[in-house]
Amino acid sequence: MTLCNRLKEMRVARNLTQEALAQAVGVTRQSIIAIEKGKYVPSVRLALELAQALEAPLQAIFWLAEGEGR
Repeated sequence: MTLCNRLKEMRVARNLTQEALAQAVGVTRQSIIAIEKGKYVPSVRLALELAQALEAPLQAIFWLAEGEGR
């Protein structure tokens, strides 16, 4: 299974920069970039913090899909 996300779409819809979102959850801009590109799987805590910062349910941002695993 692969972890998919709509982080970039949700961030842009809320007019947040990568830097602003990163500061809101206490990570680097590079971490946000890596998550958006699917190159980094966030911890449960970070995923929950991202959902809170974006005021969206966790499942609206992250989900598991059938396909190639990592």
